[in-house]
Order: sequence, then C-alpha cells, then structure tokens
Amino acid sequence: MSDKQDKTAAQDDERPKVRFITIDSEDSGQRIDNFLLRTLKGVPKSHLYRLMRKGEIRVNKKRIKPVYKLADGDILRIAPIRVSEKTDTVSTGLNIVANLEKQILFEDDRLIVINKPSGMAVHGGSGLSFGLIEALRALRPDARMLELVHRLDRDTSGCLVVAKKRSALRNLHEQLRNKKVQKFYHALVKGHWPTKLTRVTEGLRKNDLKSGERVVIVDNIDGKESETRYKVLERYRGATLVRAFPVTGRTHQIRVHCQVSGHSIAMDAKYGHEDFDADMKSKGLKRLFLHAASIEFTHPKTEERLKIEAPLEPSLEKLLTKLVRE
Repeated sequence: MSDKQDKTAAQDDERPKVRFITIDSEDSGQRIDNFLLRTLKGVPKSHLYRLMRKGEIRVNKKRIKPVYKLADGDILRIAPIRVSEKTDTVSTGLNIVANLEKQILFEDDRLIVINKPSGMAVHGGSGLSFGLIEALRALRPDARMLELVHRLDRDTSGCLVVAKKRSALRNLHEQLRNKKVQKFYHALVKGHWPTKLTRVTEGLRKNDLKSGERVVIVDNIDGKESETRYKVLERYRGATLVRAFPVTGRTHQIRVHCQVSGHSIAMDAKYGHEDFDADMKSKGLKRLFLHAASIEFTHPKTEERLKIEAPLEPSLEKLLTKLVRE
C-alpha cells in the first residue's frame, strides 16, 4: 500500500462513524435528550436538538423529539458526529488525576466510593477546568456513566459516592431522601465541646453577599430546618475532635452548626475563628479540618449493608500528634 493510500485509510479510521446503541433496562425510561447529553459528552445541546430535527438521530428508524422516553430494546441510530478535541481537558498524566486511583476505597460494576482530597471540587465550573467527576471519567474512559450521588464541599475530604449505572443513582438518591444513608464526619473544633451538646438544630438559610460570595447564616424563622448530632471523640488543650452526623443535608451545615455553638472548625475560611486558626496554622495545618470519615448505605444490587471508611490524610494525623491531650 502506498503512502497516499496509508494516509487515506488512516483518515477513514479517524472519521466519525454511524453509531448504533441498543437501549437496555438501565437506560429505559429517560428522555433521549438527557441520554444523549450524557453519552455524547462535549456535543452542545443545541447541536443534538438540530440533529434530531433533521432526522440524523433516530429511534427504531423513526424520527423522534427530544422529549421521547427511551424504552427497553429501542435501537438508537446516531449519525457521524465529530466531538471537539477541546472537550477532553483532563489528562490522566496529571499527578492530581493519577493519584485519585489510589484514593478509591470501593469499586464494583455499580459504584465507586473515593476518598476525595481536600481542595478538589467535585465538578468543574466557576473557573475550574475540571473537578473530581471529570477526573474520574478520564480515569475510566470506558464507563458509560459516572455521576455524583452526593457532594462534598471543595475543602472537605473523605467518602464520596459515584454511581456507574442509572439504576444505582436512582436507588441511592432514594436512600438519601429516606434517610437510609449515614454519613459521619470528623472535625477538629475550637475549645472544649460540652459532652452534653449532642444535637444542634438551628435553621439555616443561604445568603449571597454583595461580593458574590455565598454564605449560610442561622435563621430560625425563614431558614430550612436542620439537625446535626455530635459526639466527642478526643479532647485536646484548646480543641476537641468531634464526630458529626448530619441528619439533614444542608449546604455548609456542619460548619455553621459548629460556628453557632461557639466551636468553629479549624481553618474554616468562611466560618472560622481567627485566633484558633492562627494557632492551628502555626502547628502546620493548611486546610479545613473536616473529613467525611465513613458512609453507610444499602448496596443497590446486592442489598447488603455497606460501611466504608476513609482514613484521615497524613497531614491531619500529624497535626493531632502535635496537640496536647486533656
């Protein structure tokens, strides 16, 4: 074969081809536009709608509308679509991405539980090129679906669950709604947390500041009902290590409930205590001391009750060794 023929053959291989997808029970019941947005990552919604209007995307050889709900056994035909190279901005060669592989605590065909590093957002946006979910998709390019089951604040580390199948996502969301998921956090807080203080139930409301920053404030009239349960794990001179169990799942709930109780979490940029943070910083703490230490839920497939624990990162362990126990 000549060089010219080689080049033409290579170009043919690179050209987008017609795709056929057979819908199974995992994907049935959802709207086709939502399915396509997830399956054809990087293709704008407007472009997908145009392809459906033109009949370039068909189901069982028939034209369909974006609201069409997929059924088990449907055969989806997708005309050749060239996805922009720019969409794949996450390189698996980056240390932060490669290191995530070591942070996986549990994985099977339904879900992944990962020990999310502090400082990493759960998804891209707001000036971030990528977050944890985009990094995981780069690590698992063959996974048809990877979606966050819940979220963690950017500065919080610990157990985060990612669904690999739509049925698992639905099942876990239902467990969250019905309070069948138990999440326990470890936090190092200012001062002597009273043993009797086992529940904080202040209402919480989101508040946007003029700067555009979003903070959560205590509001027992218009705020959302909230509850966090606490248990003292260890006492130190000037600080307490507590376990927090959020009964409700409001934004910044544990952090604000600690603050309103007079025991802010160490190195909390939004709700912290300046002197306490300065003391912890002098001892080497460089991040928020809030860690999702464990999560417990019923496995969507096996129905076995799972409890998965995430170890504290070495920097937090090291800090605790520097504190004087009471």
